[in-house]
Amino acid sequence: MFRIQTLNNISPRGLARLPRESYQAGAQIADPEAILVRSADMHALALPASLLAVARAGAGTNNIPVAALTKRGIPVFNAPGANANAVKELVIASLFLAARNICQAWGFVRALEGDAEALEHAVEGGKKRFVGYELPGRTLGVIGLGAIGVEVANAAHGLGMRVLGYDPQITVQRAWQLSSGVEQALSVDDLLSRADLVSLHVPLVEATRGLINAARIRLMKKGAAVLNFARAGIVAEADVLAALDAGQLSAYVCDFPSPAAKNHPRVIALPHLGASTGEAEENCAVMVVETLKDFLEHGNLRHAVNFPEAVLPRLAGTWRLVIANANVPNMVGQISTALAGGGLNIADLLNKSRGEVAYTIIDTDAPIPAPIVAQVRAIQGVLAARDLPA
Repeated sequence: MFRIQTLNNISPRGLARLPRESYQAGAQIADPEAILVRSADMHALALPASLLAVARAGAGTNNIPVAALTKRGIPVFNAPGANANAVKELVIASLFLAARNICQAWGFVRALEGDAEALEHAVEGGKKRFVGYELPGRTLGVIGLGAIGVEVANAAHGLGMRVLGYDPQITVQRAWQLSSGVEQALSVDDLLSRADLVSLHVPLVEATRGLINAARIRLMKKGAAVLNFARAGIVAEADVLAALDAGQLSAYVCDFPSPAAKNHPRVIALPHLGASTGEAEENCAVMVVETLKDFLEHGNLRHAVNFPEAVLPRLAGTWRLVIANANVPNMVGQISTALAGGGLNIADLLNKSRGEVAYTIIDTDAPIPAPIVAQVRAIQGVLAARDLPA
């Protein structure tokens, strides 16, 4: 029986994928083998010795102590692309908000007072303040072409916009999904210098922190707009506000309100609505629960943010050993020697690495005795190891 602790409300549609005869799930589960989380901050959480995996029903993992978990050989799973359509729809809506000054115009009307005649006079006199522009023919720059960025780029191209994309790490899968009409930018600076509107879809890491800053804003067209539905720290907010005040930028639309930005007349700050649809929550929960089940029951790794993708189909009548380890020479050799010493024959083996860590799946044609598993765990560089029954 696997024990799953939920730190947030997880969509019932996702939890329904956990068979009751082999899973217990709930907020009060003690000594869990896995944790399901959405937005709860885990950095100060005491992690139990029983923990085998953490699964985030969403894309970002900033609320999870990934580095600490990696040192223990614990994979952190997320649900990339499960909320892509929800975020894409909000980004496309925000293109119109920025181009047509819709929020500012709505605020103007809501503040008007007087009878119908006075209202009509004020509307006709004030509407010129909110003249905008149409999107067809304008250039959208999309930085980051993952699941969300590709959908945004394709949708904007469908609206008649010229679209520039930049992502030096785009995967083959995403490249196949990208419309042939999307043009490749040579660099972030190249994209910024040519775009009328810029949409950001990159993770927040040291390399992307403050990606949009004063120096880069100076490269942009006068009156350009920035859309940020990725992470707040990707934008140097003070630099953006200064550029809005100076008229270098015309609008900043984001999903991350702050005291300094929320009341600025050229800022539209939304309350983190990117993935806030019932469909997105269900899709994320279903995807991450299926990923977690595959790991707990078969040891396969899909969508882990800290370990390599490692999937090995189970052979009938075999027992499985899965090992998370440091990516150092002769690790597979030491593990194989330990198995051979126990008289075990290897039926199939998969070893994958990612940076400083690696993951090994081994199928044997006989049960793996507990002393052999303990011997493997004792190998220097092994972070975690467990055996799975046939």
